[in-house]
Amino acid sequence: MMERPAEGLNWVCGVDESGRGPLAGPVFAACVVLDPDHRIEGLADSKTLSESQRNRLTIAIKTYAVAWAIGSASVKEIDRLNILQASLLAMKRAVERLSFVPGRVLVDGNHSPRLRCPVTAIVRGDSLIPEISAASILAKTARDAEMVALHQRFPHYGLDRHKGYSTPEHIAALRVHGASAIHRHSFAPVRELIIKGKAPRIKI
Repeated sequence: MMERPAEGLNWVCGVDESGRGPLAGPVFAACVVLDPDHRIEGLADSKTLSESQRNRLTIAIKTYAVAWAIGSASVKEIDRLNILQASLLAMKRAVERLSFVPGRVLVDGNHSPRLRCPVTAIVRGDSLIPEISAASILAKTARDAEMVALHQRFPHYGLDRHKGYSTPEHIAALRVHGASAIHRHSFAPVRELIIKGKAPRIKI
């Protein structure tokens, strides 16, 4: 987290999440307050950018943004709350890591967390609003880094390649090795394999 808050200004904060769809790993969210005096070229929906572009922009965002922060929700929270509520929780945690309350928060999508400031949900905001684009990039790079780290603990699944998404490689690994402690047992592909006895719960 980094910030250069200026007292008395109503900063606009963009918020987005990464990792709602995967079968494994936490969901991440980021919030970003951009500096209007320092435009960052190339901001876009993180899904439309290459890994090298995201990494380059992540450095620029962390260097030049007025403030940024990252939050997450665990696999246990995802299974207990459901993925939507866990995503909103990660967003709330990201915003609340700032030392000041933004004047306005813009969130990608059609759902928004409950915060102490006005919040507006914007469909396709990650491709329309620079602050949300920046947040989507930070959330994506932070989650990808976490999945690469988790690959070192759970090497059987190829997490460093597919980042926990439901790829044929991942499904095949689940059938062979079972569902680990970082798999979302509430998600249908994992739950169905467990029910069918093809994916015994493995805690590593």
